[in-house]
Amino acid sequence: MPAPTLNREILRLAVPALGALIAEPLFLIVDAALVGHLGVIPLAGLGIASAVLQTIVGLMVFLAYSTTPAVARRFGAGDHTRAVGAGIDGLWLALGLGAILAIAGSLTSPWLVALFGAPVEVAEQAEIYLGLSMWGLPAMLVVFAATGLLRGMQDTVTPLWIAGIGFALNALLNAAFIYGFGWGIAGSAAGTVLAQWAMVGAYAFVVGRLARRHASSLRPRRNGVRGSVRSGGWLFLRTVSLRAALLATVAVATALGTDELAGWQIAFTIFSTAAFALDALAIAAQALIGKGLGAGDEPFVRRVLGRTVAWGAWFGIVVGGVIAAVSGGIGLVFTGDPSIAALVQPALLVLAIAQPVCGIVFVLDGVLIGAGDTRFLAIAGGLTLLPYAPALLALWLVRPTDAAGLAWLAVSFFGVFMLARLGTLTWRVRGAHWLTAGA
Repeated sequence: MPAPTLNREILRLAVPALGALIAEPLFLIVDAALVGHLGVIPLAGLGIASAVLQTIVGLMVFLAYSTTPAVARRFGAGDHTRAVGAGIDGLWLALGLGAILAIAGSLTSPWLVALFGAPVEVAEQAEIYLGLSMWGLPAMLVVFAATGLLRGMQDTVTPLWIAGIGFALNALLNAAFIYGFGWGIAGSAAGTVLAQWAMVGAYAFVVGRLARRHASSLRPRRNGVRGSVRSGGWLFLRTVSLRAALLATVAVATALGTDELAGWQIAFTIFSTAAFALDALAIAAQALIGKGLGAGDEPFVRRVLGRTVAWGAWFGIVVGGVIAAVSGGIGLVFTGDPSIAALVQPALLVLAIAQPVCGIVFVLDGVLIGAGDTRFLAIAGGLTLLPYAPALLALWLVRPTDAAGLAWLAVSFFGVFMLARLGTLTWRVRGAHWLTAGA
């Protein structure tokens, strides 16, 4: 495939994926902005609840990331019926896991919040938000799996439309429930849950039509579901290490103080938004790598690797420049408080500088996921904690406060942790062990 055609193929997948990926952190931004104007205490409570929710959902991200390459390989091999069937098996697995997690999460919400050791008033807000949000977990996981199915079929446009509708509905419902009905932080959780289930309804229609077109059954297949569990097991372990790092970071931010925790929530929300934007290239890499390996075209796979890594670095520079340019006003958008804006700005500048590294890391992650090299990703995830844990421990012991403390926390996460990930992933793709062709 000539270079211009490859560029167009990457853009065809990455641009719509960008819009769909940004929708999820936009949900968080809307929640944070609306709740932030209720005060620092509700925003800090949202920070704890969001950390728990993102951990649970993040641990289940294999539902999307294992579904995409499984579908893409069969699609590349020309077997569209089996490709859709693999995706449908992932949907049933997502629904079952989501139901179990919703019940367990609603019962353990107070205990999960208590683990952070936050002040009583902050913990109370976190429990309200978390308890209601647990009932959106099945919807979130089904959306993950359905998105993975469509990506594997080389369709990133449909998820964009559904995500856009979900975001608009989320914003309207949250504003109505928080301020119109006076529900406070509970209104934010309720609006998001309803929007998530509306997205499930849209995906049910799309997947049903896709199954009819390719003569694929909508019923779950025992072997297919088991295969989804096996293929996602290593990705689950890989994600455990990532989420352990995130939770430990929130715990250290909590120890620094309530204002610092609220500031970290703002910084991490921006990081999540930038990460999903940069991850659009990783999604394109997943789909194209899986398709190329399914077709047995190793030279094409190598070209996709080189091109997406280059794009990831340049895109990271652009995103970092935007974050740096608006860093002084981001805190005002979230809270309207100039002191919080000053507190968080140095951390945002650290985040901006780290964006090119983040762009390459996300792309390489997508390449190896698309290749099904999940065992290595699980092992590498554990290795990255070795340099990061001492950095967090030092911060917890010293406990610097104000803007300096938050900036050092950002250096630890965006610098030490992300550079460790870059080192392990770069070492892997320089070899050939991750290349396995066939459906």
